[in-house]
Amino acid sequence: MSGIKTIGVVGSGAMGSQIAMVCALGGYSVILHDVSDESLTKAKHSLQGHMDRRIQKGRLTENEVADAFSRMMFSSSLEDLQQADFVIEAIVEKLEAKRELFAKLDGIVPKHAILATNSSTIVSSKIADVTDRPEKVCNVHFFNPALVMELVEVVRGPHTSDETAELAVEVVKKIQKVPVLLKKEISGFIANRILGKLMDEAVYLLENGYADHEEIDLVCTKALNHPIGPFALMDLTGIDVNYFVRMQRYQESGDEADKPAQIVQDKVQKGELGRKTGKGFYTYDHSKVRV
Repeated sequence: MSGIKTIGVVGSGAMGSQIAMVCALGGYSVILHDVSDESLTKAKHSLQGHMDRRIQKGRLTENEVADAFSRMMFSSSLEDLQQADFVIEAIVEKLEAKRELFAKLDGIVPKHAILATNSSTIVSSKIADVTDRPEKVCNVHFFNPALVMELVEVVRGPHTSDETAELAVEVVKKIQKVPVLLKKEISGFIANRILGKLMDEAVYLLENGYADHEEIDLVCTKALNHPIGPFALMDLTGIDVNYFVRMQRYQESGDEADKPAQIVQDKVQKGELGRKTGKGFYTYDHSKVRV
């Protein structure tokens, strides 16, 4: 653990930027990378808003927030990750994009560095072979929103060493999250495999006219005591994320049943991706919604 001082996070979307802040609050030096300077600026502004609200609620002090930001570097140059000891990838849920990134990272980061993917769909064995360090590759899956959600799934692939899995678990503990270590790979891991069954049934009920999406969400929150309904959750995480996850599964299995639901395909085609676009299953006022 003493060897892990700097954490790199690749991808400055809502997930990546919040993972970066969690790591900074946990005491690590953090490099948040994105190819887009505009995205990095948006990420910094969004994180400042999140931190300001925590200060107002007394959850953090101004000094704690200032210290966390002082430990963060926002960079559009992948080369800046050459000082990272542990890298977490949080880019688009497309296998080829991840493989291309990991191949690049393998030639940039130090030989001892661990390369982790935040994906819960693409297991690390599909990526590790593009690197010369497969034993140092694993999944470290945060939940959205990463600043709030406590659990992190650490997944050991058949190539992942005991040391890598143990170090990943210890990093998760140091940033004040609760790790669960999966001893072997399975797409979707634990939470999303269970959630996926609920999502599939919710979409089936909607598409077949049994109830509206608002009513289905209401049943889940009021009868099942879920904190958020499945359609509101899809809006929160991004309907495109659901689409890419299902397409990846379909490409692997060839089973038509694994394809994204038609209503999800239609939403993606229209650009109605949820909170981040202002409309998904619900409509949002961006002046009031905290993405």
